[in-house]
Amino acid sequence: MIDDFSRRGFLRTAAALAALPTLIPADPAVAAQELPDFPADVALYRSAYRNWVGEITADGLWACAPATPDQVVAAVNWAWRHGWRVRARGASHGWSPLTIPRGTPSDTPVLLVDTARHLTGLSLESPDAVRVGTGVTVEALLTRLEEHGLGVTAVPAPGNLTLGGALAVDAHGTAVPARGERRLPGHTYGSLSNLVLSLTAVVWDEARGAYVLRTYDRDEADCAALLTHLGRSLVTEVVLRVGANTDLRCVSRTDIPAAELFAAPGTDGRTFESFLDRAGRVEAIWFAFTEFPWLKVWSVSPTRPLTSRPVRTPYNYPFSDNVPRPVADLVGRMVSDGAWYLAPVLGNAQYDVAALGLVATLSADIWGPSKNTLLYLRPTTLRIATNGCAVLTSRARVQRVVAEFTSFYRERLTAYAARGRFPVNGSLEIRVTGLDEPADVGTDGARTPLLSALRPREDRPEWDTAVWLNILTLPGTPYAEAFLREIEQFVLTAFDGGYAMPRVEWSKGWAYTDEAAWSDGEVLGSVVPGSFGEAGWREASAILDRLDPHGVFGNAFLDRLFR
Repeated sequence: MIDDFSRRGFLRTAAALAALPTLIPADPAVAAQELPDFPADVALYRSAYRNWVGEITADGLWACAPATPDQVVAAVNWAWRHGWRVRARGASHGWSPLTIPRGTPSDTPVLLVDTARHLTGLSLESPDAVRVGTGVTVEALLTRLEEHGLGVTAVPAPGNLTLGGALAVDAHGTAVPARGERRLPGHTYGSLSNLVLSLTAVVWDEARGAYVLRTYDRDEADCAALLTHLGRSLVTEVVLRVGANTDLRCVSRTDIPAAELFAAPGTDGRTFESFLDRAGRVEAIWFAFTEFPWLKVWSVSPTRPLTSRPVRTPYNYPFSDNVPRPVADLVGRMVSDGAWYLAPVLGNAQYDVAALGLVATLSADIWGPSKNTLLYLRPTTLRIATNGCAVLTSRARVQRVVAEFTSFYRERLTAYAARGRFPVNGSLEIRVTGLDEPADVGTDGARTPLLSALRPREDRPEWDTAVWLNILTLPGTPYAEAFLREIEQFVLTAFDGGYAMPRVEWSKGWAYTDEAAWSDGEVLGSVVPGSFGEAGWREASAILDRLDPHGVFGNAFLDRLFR
């Protein structure tokens, strides 16, 4: 059994990663030497960078925390004049190298711009619109909306995400209309990017020969590229369309076998599709080497069902937010001792913790304002790596996508285990959303986010749904990359455009070789651009290049992706 020191070390590491980045005030003399003529009124720091799982790290980078959008512009113009690049940083809750690539040296001329310190303005613009600084967290936004009887249909589970980061990667939740349900005004079943009415970004002004702030309305062509910009721009403020809040009931189940839930289409029983039709808001978490997924089903419930526990705050699964000792001990053995063969034991321990925790905390059936059931993941949860893709298809084909994918996933996991290899020790997570229909925002001529994975295909109007697929495993797990490459190649082959097609989930892992993510040249150079259509990809790339002709907002990875 792992000793207490190792276990404590593991938990201390998780806690450290959960904290805000450490900002060490700059020595004025050093700053003057290394960053000559930097705007005096913009606070400078030395800072470490850590992404969500700590796989991408850099120490001693220069960072600043502008107090206003004008100070952001001043910092960007300084960077342009001195040959530096600028990377916006919010919560750093991501996996992919969109902010900085792996191996970025501390002396790299890159300036981190921390948005979460001061770009946090939040006010109602009208009864159905809210003006938000991009450093505002999703939880803070939803809390303010709730106070005014407003809300959104779906959001990611972590509330600590900054809105700017969420919009940059078309962040999403899980929701499609239940059978007979109609979309409420001000709501969308697509990504958060599809709620944007206008945005203000730092862009190049040729006439002034400098970077400036400019506001773009949703019906402007350039706005289409900025709605999901992947870090190729810096947005300081947005106006979002919102609608009336709803009360949601969330029922969790751990008693349906995967063989029944993920059965072939047309099968009777408690299938994934049956819950989707009934409630529209479904998430399945299937721990590796177990037989019973944790199924969450949200339903619109204006009044509290008698069996539901009312919840007045979010994060109602404490057994998930805090690493339990049995799980921590197993993770410690696997990471410290290389006991990766314990993956089946860990999977079953995670299932047991969920099944027992739901009962012990009375959280198997909860009800309340949408925020309190949609947000359920704190930064103190187990930090784990994940791949990700969205499979676009028609609503009628969701069960087929789920069945084919889970069948291949189970078969390959079993085949690896038979050879003594355990590439997955976390879970498979499945969510379903609608697409980014621009009409949802209620603005004539509204543009579709060009680089959103949820961008509709004009030539396939019957594709109205996306199935999100994520496989989670501990960083450093042997054979994980090779396994995920097989999964990715299967997805590209099985969903080849006949009845479905995949797009990558920007913030997660993709473009796998046998050794690393974000490395496969064909996926980066052909598959990803092709999934958006050559014309759409070129249009987005051309807009972003024109708004930032000096490449200030970029890094080596983005340069390769958009070359």
